[in-house]
Amino acid sequence: MMTEEKYNFVKMYERSFKENWELPAVTDYGTDVTLTYGQLAINIEKLHILFKECGIKKNDKIAVMGRNNSNWVTVYLAAVTYGAIIVPILQDFRANDAIHIINHSGSKLLFISDINWEGIDLDQIPQVLASVSLNDWHPISLALDPKKINYDAIAEKYKAKHPNGYWAKDLHFEERPNSEIGSINYTSGTTGFSKGVITPLNALAGNVRYGLESGIVFKGSRFVTFLPLAHAYGCAFDFLSCLAAGGHTWLVGRTPSPKILLKAFSEVKPTVILSVPLILEKIYKKMIVPQIQKPPVSWVLKVPFLDEVVCSKIREQLMQAFGGEFSQMIIGGAPLNPEVEAFLHRIKFPVSVGYGMTECAPLICYTPINEGPRKFSCGRPLPGIMEVKIINPNAEGIGEVVVRGENTMVGYYKNPQATKESFTSDGWLRTGDLGMLDEDGFLYIKGRCKTMLLGPSGQNIYPEEIEAKLNNMPYVLESLVLQHEDNRLVALICPDYNEVDASGMTREELEEQMEEARKQVNSELAAYEQIAIVKLYPHEFEKTPKKSIKRFLYTTAGV
Repeated sequence: MMTEEKYNFVKMYERSFKENWELPAVTDYGTDVTLTYGQLAINIEKLHILFKECGIKKNDKIAVMGRNNSNWVTVYLAAVTYGAIIVPILQDFRANDAIHIINHSGSKLLFISDINWEGIDLDQIPQVLASVSLNDWHPISLALDPKKINYDAIAEKYKAKHPNGYWAKDLHFEERPNSEIGSINYTSGTTGFSKGVITPLNALAGNVRYGLESGIVFKGSRFVTFLPLAHAYGCAFDFLSCLAAGGHTWLVGRTPSPKILLKAFSEVKPTVILSVPLILEKIYKKMIVPQIQKPPVSWVLKVPFLDEVVCSKIREQLMQAFGGEFSQMIIGGAPLNPEVEAFLHRIKFPVSVGYGMTECAPLICYTPINEGPRKFSCGRPLPGIMEVKIINPNAEGIGEVVVRGENTMVGYYKNPQATKESFTSDGWLRTGDLGMLDEDGFLYIKGRCKTMLLGPSGQNIYPEEIEAKLNNMPYVLESLVLQHEDNRLVALICPDYNEVDASGMTREELEEQMEEARKQVNSELAAYEQIAIVKLYPHEFEKTPKKSIKRFLYTTAGV
């Protein structure tokens, strides 16, 4: 447990707000709304008054659901600095899932965007004292006197409490020991129903500490925040670490299509970019692949020395597309496609891969770009913060990844059985991932324990590795490799219908193309990994908010 005052989670923000009072803190991208650290502190103070008027006590739960915006940030910080427990709900969750989380967590206040509120049945969340709009702070539903908590009433109470204004010298957050609970984050797993991860302030502080000490964030750093703040990855670094350092984050509240993001990058010119693989892979496929497949370029890339000129031009083009001023792009949330990663390393594009999970808020492993991250590795355990080991390894050294350290969760909320199952008898947290460590302590993830398949003679098959190869084939948008009851491997493939339509390809030609893709991939696989059947899938697979396929929804029935 980190007990030094400089690592006390709440006090980090008291110091940062005081030191950076006049600097910009958050901007709602695409609008004229920018809040300085001082303005954000004033809004937090107003919410503290609202919480008190609502009778919120220490460790009460406050839920927040909506797309990224400055009001979302305000609610989160107001809750944890008040002594409450924040319950972030991913905006992409269906209404019935959101209702379950609100009730399961016992949240007493709900801050929610107007569009998310449309699916909520008020009668199904009876314990909620008030629901407040994240759009403009108006009360949506009340079990309290509306005169006490409307915007004007809170503004009047704020003026009465601070007749001479509210300044950096007036700011004081009650200290909370890092052992207290900061948040309950409900997972969006690919293999089953969500569970409430009980995250202590210590785990949040551990992530922020690493962000500061590694130099990922610093005073004046600029971030484009398009990962959902309700997810641990974006929350820890785009938001919490950035504001602890005195940085400025632009909050993208729209669906983060490559077109929108490239425009934001060019305007903001971020100093660091955090992304999930899907975004980078889409940009790579649209911007880079068409270039390197042209005959002159593909030929030059095979010629020593000449290839360096082409690689340098492609790198510069890609750097400028992302704003041109970032030191590194950090990939997390899912494995990066190996072919994409290999090419980016070849052109010396500053990309690095981290590893984490919601249960560690989220970071476990990472190696900064200036320390020489290794290709296909997700880095080393955070020094002084996290430990990693492999249990029950096979002959290749591959086994389950288990971790322990400052960033680990307390357990799953109201779920003692799941909590017990998630830890080994000697206190290591089971990640559910399969991996191996090299002699220098770098971690390599091979797949999920639950998704690993067995070959006809008991060989380990990692479907994610086969899918990565399929996804690089022409006209393939995404794929999912499953195992038939007779042990044959089946690949469900969602074609890139935009490319198919542009080519004028018929259904029969598309099926022939996919069969060629199967044969090509099989030529690169071991005999026990061969894909027996390819089946076209009509639309994209259903995904979690961090863009991982919900594998448990798909079977080989009918194949």
